[in-house]
Amino acid sequence: MATGVTAQERLRAVQDLCDRGEPLEAIMEAARAAGPDHAAEILSGPLGARMDQAIKRGAARRRELVSLLRPYLATVDPKVKRELPVARRLLCHLIEHRDLDELADGDVLTTVVAAAAEPSKRIRKGLRWYADLPLRDELPPALYRLRRADLVPVTQIDDIVWRDGKLLVRGHAYLAGLSVRSSRFNRATVVLRGPRWLPPVRMRTRRVLAPEATHAAREPGCNYDWSGFTAELGSWPLRWRGGVRGLVSAVRRRMRHRPAVRDATTWRAEIVFWSRGARATGLLRGAAVGRTERPAGLRVKQGLWVRPVWTSDRALQVVLQPNRAELTSVNVDGDRLELKIFLPGRSVTKGHARLGGHRMAADFTPEAGGTLVTVGLAVPALLQEKDGRRLWVEPKGDPAASVMLGDAAEVRATADDREITVLADRRDRVVVSAHRIRPVLTSAVWEGERLVLRGSYPDAAGARALTLRHRSGLTYTAAMERSEDQFTVRLAPATMDRFGESVPLSSGTWNLSMRHPSGEIVPVRMDHAALGALDEDPRTIGGHAFRMVSTRFDVPVVIAEEARPADEKGVAGTHVLRRVFYPAQRTEPLNDATVYVANDGRLYSDSVRAIYEERLRRGDEREHIWVVKDGAFVPPGPATVVRAGSREHHAALARSRHIVTNAFLPVWFRSREDQVVLQTWHGTPVKHVGNDQPHMTRDPRPPVWHRQAAEVRGWDVLLSQSPWATPVLREAFGYKGEVLESGLPRNDVLSSPERDRMAAEIRARLGLAEGKRVVLYAPTWRDYDRKNAMVKLDLAKARQALGADHELLVRGHPMQAMPAVPDIAHDVSTYPDMTDLLLVADVLVTDYSSSMFDFLATGKPIVFYAYDLAKYATKRGLYVDLEAQAPGPVLPTSGEVVEALRSIDTVAAEYTDRYETFRATYAPKDDGKATARVVDHLFS
Repeated sequence: MATGVTAQERLRAVQDLCDRGEPLEAIMEAARAAGPDHAAEILSGPLGARMDQAIKRGAARRRELVSLLRPYLATVDPKVKRELPVARRLLCHLIEHRDLDELADGDVLTTVVAAAAEPSKRIRKGLRWYADLPLRDELPPALYRLRRADLVPVTQIDDIVWRDGKLLVRGHAYLAGLSVRSSRFNRATVVLRGPRWLPPVRMRTRRVLAPEATHAAREPGCNYDWSGFTAELGSWPLRWRGGVRGLVSAVRRRMRHRPAVRDATTWRAEIVFWSRGARATGLLRGAAVGRTERPAGLRVKQGLWVRPVWTSDRALQVVLQPNRAELTSVNVDGDRLELKIFLPGRSVTKGHARLGGHRMAADFTPEAGGTLVTVGLAVPALLQEKDGRRLWVEPKGDPAASVMLGDAAEVRATADDREITVLADRRDRVVVSAHRIRPVLTSAVWEGERLVLRGSYPDAAGARALTLRHRSGLTYTAAMERSEDQFTVRLAPATMDRFGESVPLSSGTWNLSMRHPSGEIVPVRMDHAALGALDEDPRTIGGHAFRMVSTRFDVPVVIAEEARPADEKGVAGTHVLRRVFYPAQRTEPLNDATVYVANDGRLYSDSVRAIYEERLRRGDEREHIWVVKDGAFVPPGPATVVRAGSREHHAALARSRHIVTNAFLPVWFRSREDQVVLQTWHGTPVKHVGNDQPHMTRDPRPPVWHRQAAEVRGWDVLLSQSPWATPVLREAFGYKGEVLESGLPRNDVLSSPERDRMAAEIRARLGLAEGKRVVLYAPTWRDYDRKNAMVKLDLAKARQALGADHELLVRGHPMQAMPAVPDIAHDVSTYPDMTDLLLVADVLVTDYSSSMFDFLATGKPIVFYAYDLAKYATKRGLYVDLEAQAPGPVLPTSGEVVEALRSIDTVAAEYTDRYETFRATYAPKDDGKATARVVDHLFS
């Protein structure tokens, strides 16, 4: 009986079970249900990764794996097993043919998995290539032969241009794991393959030096310096082949009594490798961001173009494209948009037009040389559409023709606060859309260290600031100078203002948009006429490289990255640093230096900052080294700054006597016996952490469990805020070493004699008015809802109820999506140090955040907004019974929280006894002297 479940759905079920870490028995049952046709995908994909995990987990797991996998392998076609990647092929052979006890209790499987994880080693015998894996002297050589699944082409196209009528393609291409250190015995040819019966087109290809390919490679230990290539081709080989295909197509249509129609001919680009005896073929794919994403077409004669294009999976194609329909004019008259289209060489009297999936009437009028088509669109109907739609013409009896822009001008017509646009896409096809008026950049020019953006924005009521938004949710705003329809924005990407500090844009892609007064986010677009002159070259400023790029054709973005030496880039660079440089440094004598790392180098904050500043106050002249990621801050004082991930970073962690951190250190770090690692952690946990989290108890243990165990073994001293926290932290992390119940150094400022002066300075940085009560809303993150950017507290009602004498601050958790905070509150999610915010707050509103324990040092009231208490306690788990112990009201609704804030003095008085009990239990050491105790213990 049919179940209605497709084979692809069964295959996805196997993938889902592996992703969730389900028992191996359930995975094998799903694999058998998927059927033999998907054995190759299962063994080389999700199940293959699970095999490696099980082999590493010990004898019991290996025994279970072999017992379950052997019957399944017996049902797999030998041809399928022979074509698996070589490491997987070898494991399957051993599981099928070796004794169960030998595989389970011995180290044969473990040795193979460990060797396969190392940089790929290849051996050539005659004209064939083999993998250098264990047991080569014991097993048949055919098991080690590199086959199609092992010869994986890696390609990237860096540039596509037309020069003197020739198409030039530049990039790099290599076979993964097979080094190409020179141009000898190293050939590659770009081949364009069209319809099967047309002869392929071979582009003139030569190898060139491209060391950047080695730096960007995913395979450490391989050299791809000579994997670069350039290929060129004139248009004639495509034109005559397209002409032959057009003639054949015309004859076939005539035989069916249909008129001939000019049609496009498409060639897919492949690259054929002959590299040191290995031969392979792969698609040419992977466009570099920017200009390469929008290659220009070449008009070879009137109405005929050769266009390089990209498919949805980023593969390169070349299309010989006749323009069967060209736009001639656009006119907007009141509520009617009229488009005139010319069909050259065809006399048609009937047909339709189509906008996206909507078919509509059109007027076909034959005239000299072709047919004029008139299409009328209702502007009100267009304004209700959300997405742009391509325009098509469907002459009766002919295939639909995409309307091309040709020599016509693009049109942007405004209708109140919205606009109708008739634009070309990257293939010159006409797209009609309607949306809120968008800012359009007409130029982007570097003037020294500033990027000056100029453009047109006819919305008089529109935004007055440009927003740069990172994928993490981090945002910056830049003022916009407006003069009628024109605007100018001056950006200094290396010195962006963050609460009075100058910091560079962090690495990644920054999208440009504007927030309309209505609240709508309006994207910025690039004027198509300005794309040819856009300067997309990087500018290096202060250790960072910045690029202004138009991606996905006309979407302007700013790309930032740290300027790193070539030998530190990519997997190859990090492999050398971790496997060669760092071990060598660990053999050198230790320096009397201290490395400080807060939040992986992203912040100058927390107890790490407090310990550093206390040592400076005491005049400690030993070397202080701060790890800084992305230039996020400049520590005060005489500290040495090293960039996270750099050669200096590896050397500092290898050779410094003390390391002070508040989170996990890099995975490559291993503490030396004579080093001291001080783990301050980032607060007393309210929610379950470490081994107490539900996923950490799975069997087999998840990779993060092993990562944590290795990390904790390197700790020498762990700070604790209270006697209550000590056993909780020990149990959660499986920590057996020394615990110093000193209190948290970061909280000393909350009870400092200078706290009022410091609070006034912080208020000024935040732009808070003097004399107003400050309410800080600081929720923690949700494992099950991390992408939710909604602020759960109703800020509008809070503003209305509390009035103008209150300031509202919202602090989103860095593990949660950046909150969308309206203008009635201050978004302090990116403020560097949470302790500063606690210092200026008069009331804290939180849920399950460790900030509740820190805020106790102030003696100020706390309100708990626990709208999902039952769900959170079930999914994540809590150490504290808030309803029974909390030092403030635990409220389930936003309205109740606002009401509590209105009468906070009365509410605080009701919880005085609970507050003191809570403080004595969870923060008895936060007396302003915690930092001194830590420094005395470790550094005096």
